[in-house]
Amino acid sequence: MGCGTSKVLPEPPTDVQLDLVKKVEPYTGHKNDVYKHFIKDDGGAAIKAGSPSPPCHTNPYSSGHPPNYLEQPEPRKNKVAKYRAKFDPRVTAKYDIKALIGRGSFSRVVRVEHKASKQPYAIKMIETKYREGREVCESELCVLRRVRHTNIIQLIEVFETQERVYMVMELATGGELFDRIIAKGSFTERDATRVLQMVLDGVKYLHTLGITHRDLKPENLLYYHPGTDSKIMITDFGLASARKKGDDCLMKTTCGTPEYIAPEILVRKPYTNSVDMWALGVISYILLSGTMPFEDDNRTRLYRQILKGKYSYSGEPWPSVSNLAKDFIDRLLTVDPSGRMTALQALKHPWVVSMAASSSMKNLHRSISQNLLKRASSRCQSTKSAQSTRSSRSTKSNKSRRVRERELRELNLRYQQQCNG
Repeated sequence: MGCGTSKVLPEPPTDVQLDLVKKVEPYTGHKNDVYKHFIKDDGGAAIKAGSPSPPCHTNPYSSGHPPNYLEQPEPRKNKVAKYRAKFDPRVTAKYDIKALIGRGSFSRVVRVEHKASKQPYAIKMIETKYREGREVCESELCVLRRVRHTNIIQLIEVFETQERVYMVMELATGGELFDRIIAKGSFTERDATRVLQMVLDGVKYLHTLGITHRDLKPENLLYYHPGTDSKIMITDFGLASARKKGDDCLMKTTCGTPEYIAPEILVRKPYTNSVDMWALGVISYILLSGTMPFEDDNRTRLYRQILKGKYSYSGEPWPSVSNLAKDFIDRLLTVDPSGRMTALQALKHPWVVSMAASSSMKNLHRSISQNLLKRASSRCQSTKSAQSTRSSRSTKSNKSRRVRERELRELNLRYQQQCNG
């Protein structure tokens, strides 16, 4: 939503059990293959610490960034040839490289076509000679190789060389959730429940496998194709945590996108997959209004808002939104995680089950679109201004991480003092 926001440090996944193993083409020309531990066919996986990639780029399949799977106009032929030349011959033997979709600090994403089936896919090429590339690659593969669900982006196969990993993935061409809403002429509560049913179904599946996404937000919810009947797909698993089935799934590391982070993460308490449900409460609020429940350019003030769990239903279009929809949001934006709905409970909420049958069918499109566009414009201007005053990418990334960690420690100390006082 908007130009994108920074993330905080992800937690290294530990002790992962792979349930599903995708087809893999391992590198065979070097005996000391540093990646064989996580792309071999026996499903074994050794996971290393992950970290988010530096902010502010447009790579649609790169973890740690707001994705945008909507295809861009095809580049000139020489640009296509440039990226084709970088691809391993095993990849180009199976896929025709069609266009560059996006790029990141250590990754490129291209649209390709399978030569035999003519099916379009996306290939994410990650430069694993860089530490950040290796960590994000391992973290994302750890999750994607386990999942198979209609509302989760699918990994098709993986190729490896000494310096690169090629992830062949489904190609989603329908664009981001809120881009679609703005483009539509109508949006009602019933439309909102259709979207949320698909997302909740995917999240319930992830939680059943012991996977916590930890970065659910509108930018990571994409339409598979431009048609009106397109499904929603959950993407970007760069910050996800994967545990064995049956584990308590307690996590400790602060990570996520600030506006969507749950209170228990901010106070640095061990947390569960209920943090995803808090994020879905924020998404539901935005979905019905085009505005954020918690928002402030000052990070500390934003965190205070989240810790208090104070938000309002003032302004348009809230007077036209049903009480049942507000009850759904309230049961997700609950500061105490034990009182928060699970994905299964959310799917059984009367508002979702009835597809908002008892709600007003008033078209909320105008208010939502105006609010979304207003916020997007404001965020873009803020981001551009901030970028113009920053130094190098590495210095900026390390400095921003330290500031966030320090302010969270200070905020946590004040919070504990208030509780004890």
